[in-house]
Amino acid sequence: MYVRTMYLTADPAAVGPALDVIAKEAPGMLAEQEGYQGIGVFADRTVGKILLGSWWDSEQANKDSDERLRDRRMQMLAPFVSTIAVTDFEAAAYIRPDPATSGGFRMHRLAFEPSMADRLVQLFQEKGQPRLQQLEGFSGCSLLIDRKRGMASVGVVFKDMASMEAARSEQAKIRHDALSGLDWVQLIALEEFEVADLEIPTQ
Repeated sequence: MYVRTMYLTADPAAVGPALDVIAKEAPGMLAEQEGYQGIGVFADRTVGKILLGSWWDSEQANKDSDERLRDRRMQMLAPFVSTIAVTDFEAAAYIRPDPATSGGFRMHRLAFEPSMADRLVQLFQEKGQPRLQQLEGFSGCSLLIDRKRGMASVGVVFKDMASMEAARSEQAKIRHDALSGLDWVQLIALEEFEVADLEIPTQ
């Protein structure tokens, strides 16, 4: 499975209208594309950020859909957003969250030595995923990686914002235990969002 992420920044006042347009236009636009498997939309209304992830059943489907939708995507978002960054990832491991239109989402951005990509997947599956599943309010998680560039993202979905906030200390311990002493991977950013829409694949 492959994921195309879009990281948008905007005037905080424009986040709501942007989400309305995305909710109205994006599902139909994406569903027309071969290989489409689902979408996640997350927002930070205070700072002015929106994160979208569209899921695809192959790397080629991800690439082809990006080429077909690029102009339509810009036309849809240009009136609302300040910047748009698009990144492609492999979904190396994930637990499917329940479909939702609310909840919390915590994202960790990682940089790692490209030669250690398989080790990172193993680390997530052995030391991250099992403990994340035990968090109160846990709904799902994913490890997205770019093997060539040595970039990764770990996302954790919670059933509500209160559960995400309550899990901050425990997740800090999980990060420490998983990453402490490793010189080939670094956590470079930690962000929190609300869930606006979530429908991703079961396999």
